[in-house]
Amino acid sequence: MSKNQFKNKKILIMGLGLHGGGVGVARFFCKQGAEVLVTDLKTEQKLDASVKKLKGLNIKFILGRHEEADFIWADLIIKNPDVPGTSPYLEIARKKNIPIETDVSLFFKTAKALTIGVTGTKGKSTTASLIYHILKQKYQRTFLVGNIGVSPLEILLDVKEGDRVVLELSSFELEDLTQSPDIAVITNILPDHLNRYGNMSEYIKAKKIIFKYQNSNNYLILNDDDPLAQEFSKNAKSKVIFSSPKNSEIKLDNFKLFGEHNLYNLSAAVEVAKLLNISPAEIEKSLKTFTGVPSRQEFIKEVSGVKYFNDTTATMPEAVITAVHAFINNFPNSRLILICGGQNKGLKYSDMAEVIRERVDEIIMLPGTASDKIKEELGGYTRLHEVMSMQEAVKTAKKLAKKNDVVILSPGAASFNLFKNEFDRGAQFVEAVKKLSK
Repeated sequence: MSKNQFKNKKILIMGLGLHGGGVGVARFFCKQGAEVLVTDLKTEQKLDASVKKLKGLNIKFILGRHEEADFIWADLIIKNPDVPGTSPYLEIARKKNIPIETDVSLFFKTAKALTIGVTGTKGKSTTASLIYHILKQKYQRTFLVGNIGVSPLEILLDVKEGDRVVLELSSFELEDLTQSPDIAVITNILPDHLNRYGNMSEYIKAKKIIFKYQNSNNYLILNDDDPLAQEFSKNAKSKVIFSSPKNSEIKLDNFKLFGEHNLYNLSAAVEVAKLLNISPAEIEKSLKTFTGVPSRQEFIKEVSGVKYFNDTTATMPEAVITAVHAFINNFPNSRLILICGGQNKGLKYSDMAEVIRERVDEIIMLPGTASDKIKEELGGYTRLHEVMSMQEAVKTAKKLAKKNDVVILSPGAASFNLFKNEFDRGAQFVEAVKKLSK
């Protein structure tokens, strides 16, 4: 695309956010010479970290509110994927025929690179990062963007035809697309974000957009053991490949991640690598240097023989269940102390409660509506310790833990009642753990 395509254009960025994507969007349009206005319902205080990253740039901020006039003023609106399409402010813009895009939709419309999109309820970050890591060893011009906190617009001007771009795509990011990636990967589909979608069919509909606009030259990689895989394969116009660790030809000697779920992530990544002419030997070699994704079952520190792990991105009960089984299998002789809880996203906690009763030795509960639901499901569970902050949670874990125990932060819930986001929650956990002494 032209380096000055948006010069002097009036760009309204709706939703700066806290994860870094909105910051990247604002930087991109400033570099283009556009007139940039950022508006967000969150206050300047809550958005302080993001605003500071844009210091010195010619940007106007309207924070803590939206103003109707701004949605008529703009030549183009870039909405944060977290903003629902039903927003009345967006309706004002539509009536005036003002185009509305997201950073991802704009990238797909303008980039010439080979695109590899990864979505799914669980495992998309690890799978996308694995694909990127494997491809990068052979193809230097490989990029990783999307839901990991890097806006694809940050690389848009650098990407050339023949480059490879791996995009982690949430259901929110998929909603606004009218194009699908050349290679689409769906790791799995489980109940999530039902506070936004209302029911599973609407959530599934959003996820299906990743292959909805593919053609017969494209590829769709599906988890062979996911119940929806067969239905998706019947809807696809692209070539379908089923991935499963049961059929993998890759030796796992160099694979450092534990848990059966990570074998599924790896098997999907392997199928992408094979499509791009990477041999099993090259894949196995690349695994030597892949250590996983921060905040996902990430080892932080060992104190007095107790290991502490950060799994803050486990924001749904199924993710906690997966983590508990993975840690029990990997540390069979250790007691498990779980820090969990937070705000409910309209999810059910009966299965998570059952696993806690059967497999978790001590549970430390942060406050929130999900925590209330978990406590209700647990009934008379006696090894439950309620706390009011992450610092208190970590101190309580240290008091309860004995040598060889494992402490994991795996919340199974949203974070917005106590923290800026799940990454802030994880950062507070890591900081508290690093302050622990023997």
